[in-house]
Amino acid sequence: MKRIIALILGVLTLAVCFACAADTPSAEPETTGAQTVETETTDAQTAEPETTDAQIAEPESKIDLPDGTYTAEFHTDSSMFHVNEANKGMGILTVKDGKATIHVSLVGKSILNLFPGLAEDAQKEGAVLLEPTVDVVTYEDGETEEVYGFDVPVPAIGEEFDLALIGKKGTWYDHKVSVQNPLPQE
Repeated sequence: MKRIIALILGVLTLAVCFACAADTPSAEPETTGAQTVETETTDAQTAEPETTDAQIAEPESKIDLPDGTYTAEFHTDSSMFHVNEANKGMGILTVKDGKATIHVSLVGKSILNLFPGLAEDAQKEGAVLLEPTVDVVTYEDGETEEVYGFDVPVPAIGEEFDLALIGKKGTWYDHKVSVQNPLPQE
């Protein structure tokens, strides 16, 4: 029952966000329809990682938002690495105690891990990689698909930060990403 209520609230929130966005001039073509995202997390994904001295220190947070949940734009420097089209470039930003994390559903299951920092640091012993969740996205035509999603720590709103990724080919790639325009969820 809670899942259904959360799903309905998520759809309503997105509808409000899209209605607000429709009032703002945009260079992108308008689309209609709603989408939903469900996330499955295994016990292994929720377990706290062990800390070692070799881990990279978390960047200092510059989040000036009240605790809560927001929808926010997630921008990347690559057409090959982006939010699933069903989510229209948006993710769910959670702020608690001045720290923020954005959950983004990606295009498929080809990106296996993310790392908040540079690819060089991701390959060091003790580096803590971001593990995927399995998200179900619903497209405008009603089709659903399982894709990987990630909870990405956000050091600052509106500023680029480093995020490395590794795919099925086993090669790490550096990317610049940013989180912008957070809107509170109701």
